[in-house]
Amino acid sequence: MNLIEEFNAYRSQMNEKILAEDNKVIKRIFNLDTNAYSEGSIDIKSKEMIGLACSMVLRCDDCVKYHLEKCHEIGLTKEQVFEVFSIATLIGGTIVIPHLRRATEFWESLENQ
Repeated sequence: MNLIEEFNAYRSQMNEKILAEDNKVIKRIFNLDTNAYSEGSIDIKSKEMIGLACSMVLRCDDCVKYHLEKCHEIGLTKEQVFEVFSIATLIGGTIVIPHLRRATEFWESLENQ
């Protein structure tokens, strides 16, 4: 199983388990997250770039992978993704660099699939 398949399989499996518990608050948070990235006065492309930058600064590798996959799906170029990476690294500082490495690896996997 490759990096992308492994990430998506684990995410799906665990989301199913979590949502199966039927916790109203958790379900509402998941729904809120989905709706926040829907088309609105800010386009989806911009929202995903914001999500990617914030995820990098907050150092959440799962979130970075999720937003990278969405960015790839909606057609961001490598150059655009690296501009987001540069802003996130500037804002987050050098502590973001390990996440930048993993994000670059994941982006390459997306490009090569």
